[in-house]
Amino acid sequence: MNTRQQQLQAFNRLLDIMDDLREKCPWDKKQTLESLRHLTIEETYELGDAILDNDLEEIKKELGDVLLHIVFYAKIGSETNAFDIGDVANSICDKLIDRHPHIYGDVVVADEEEVKQNWEKLKLKEGKKSVLEGVPKSLPALVKASRIQDKVKGVGFDWEEPHQVWDKVQEELNELQVEVKAGNQDKIEAEFGDVLFSMINYARFLKVNPEDALERTNKKFIKRFQYLENKATELGKPLMDMTLAEMDVFWEEAKKL
Repeated sequence: MNTRQQQLQAFNRLLDIMDDLREKCPWDKKQTLESLRHLTIEETYELGDAILDNDLEEIKKELGDVLLHIVFYAKIGSETNAFDIGDVANSICDKLIDRHPHIYGDVVVADEEEVKQNWEKLKLKEGKKSVLEGVPKSLPALVKASRIQDKVKGVGFDWEEPHQVWDKVQEELNELQVEVKAGNQDKIEAEFGDVLFSMINYARFLKVNPEDALERTNKKFIKRFQYLENKATELGKPLMDMTLAEMDVFWEEAKKL
């Protein structure tokens, strides 16, 4: 592994390259904070994929892409004297020190739950009017629901036992079925949302990340379906011409792989 000095040299090398690109590359010169935004989101998702695949080599590469974006934003900020990479680093350092009084102060905590509770209390002391202010509006709905529940838990708004949450899931499912039978599409959507929200809450009590769990299922389904497609190709028979019974044979094979 690299020494701290080598790590700093590598980071300095990246800063030098960013200076060169911003000055000499037509594409890099053209970029703005806004134009990079969607690319940053894409890179973050690619990092998430690599993490779920436990592909350490790919994680390293994707972390580099994300780091490049951070350096890129800081370089753009420095060009208007708004901020530079030093300001970015010092800002997060100051925040971490302030938010960890059990490390850099005399506060005593018993476990990680107390750390999270103190974190939310400190954020309110910093001037935030709501614990939910820290939940980005643009988050995907599933991730946002999980973050909302984490945030309110930090100030004590939570169920006490897992079975209470499961009872709530059952209650929401029953309410959904009532609206399905009634045929009111708007109320069906509302109740379906309640079911998802309660399931995400239950996942938290099971110590399961719902986003990761769903993505694992997505990947599993994709692999099995592509196996089915390959088998259909081997048979020279279009998938759409196969019966469900024929497809199910290969689906069961895929499940055993």
